[in-house]
This record gives sequence, structure tokens and C-alpha cells, in this order.
Amino acid sequence: MTEPKSGQYGWLSRLHRGAAVLFALGLWTFGVLGLVNRLEFFSTEGQPVLGLSSNGLLSVISLVVGAVLVVGAVRGGRTASTVLVVVGALFMLSGVANAVLLDGPLNLLGFEIPNVVFSLLAGGLLLVLGAYGRFTGRLPDANPYNRGRGGVADGSRDSGPDPIVLTAPDDVRAVIEMAEAERSVADHSASAEQTARVEALVGVRRAEERIEKWRRSGPASG
Repeated sequence: MTEPKSGQYGWLSRLHRGAAVLFALGLWTFGVLGLVNRLEFFSTEGQPVLGLSSNGLLSVISLVVGAVLVVGAVRGGRTASTVLVVVGALFMLSGVANAVLLDGPLNLLGFEIPNVVFSLLAGGLLLVLGAYGRFTGRLPDANPYNRGRGGVADGSRDSGPDPIVLTAPDDVRAVIEMAEAERSVADHSASAEQTARVEALVGVRRAEERIEKWRRSGPASG
């Protein structure tokens, strides 16, 4: 089975960014409703909001976490992925910690059993979504996260091509074009031609061969 093309991995970025925005909207709705109802800020016995228990402090925290998720989504898929993983881990830790604090004087977020269940389930879901397609041992060459980690198809670290001293202007120009194209592919902003030419270099290690192959794959000079 052939590997998917690099451009096909744009959905990974959209997945991570979309998940961050959707979850942020849910948190914002929960937080705004809590503030509108003027819930007591540090009440250990929360009031029902969307089927969960909440107080003023939990409402504010929900708004802040939602803002962090949106910022991550705006900055790009890689940042959104990292934020999803971190927030997911915090949700799971919150679920475990607040399960111990239920019905006690330190239950500052006004948690009840449904809040604990929601925190654990939401945290697990965010962890899976954030890690999906990124934190694995074997990422295809075309996967943008693999490129960012400097990996190759077999999961090993790519030490890069052998060093070379460039003197010919054409070679210098080719190296600059390659670097710009590889950066565009990693940022999901590359043209179809740039993507194809970068993919043609996969497996080519020697600098001289990469330069020559890059120049041959480009438009014919006049």
C-alpha cells in the first residue's frame, strides 16, 4: 500500500485545531452560563449548569482554558496538538483529585460525581485527539510532524545530508529554494510543485545528489 502524499496530512492540522475550537466553545458556554447565574465564587456545593455542578471559580477557569485552546488553534496544528494533550492531562488529573475532595471543605470547584466523570472522559478524549497522528514510533515521511521531529520512514533520526561547501551561484540558489520549499511543506502552505519536488528528495542523503535532483525536477531553464 502506498504512503499518502504530504499534502494529504493537512487534515491532521485541521483535526487538532478544530477539536481545540469545539471544546473551547463548550467550555465558554459552560463558563458564561455560570457567570450569568451569578454563582457563588468559592461555594463547595455548586449549582447545576448543563448537567454539571459549577461555581464562580469553575466558571472563570472554564473561560480561561477555553481561551488557551483557541489561542493554540490560531497558532497552528502543532500548537493545538500540544495544548490538547496538556489540557487533556490536566482534566484527568482534576477528575482524580476532585474525586478525593468531594463533599469536603477543599472542594473549591464545587465538583460532584458527574463533574468527575466528565473530567476523566473529556481528558481522555483530548489526549487521544491531541496525540493522534503525532506521538507514534513510526511516522511516514510525508507526515508533517515527522518532518518537524527530523525523523525518517523507519523511525530513526535523520542526521541530515553530508556537509558541502557551495561555490557555484546555481547551487546556492538551489539550496535556498529547497529550504524554502521544505519549510512551506511543513507549514502546509506549499504549492503542488513544491510538494512534489520535496517528496522526490526523500531517501537522497548526499548533498550533491540532493542539489542535482532538485535542479532536475524544476522547470527547464531557458
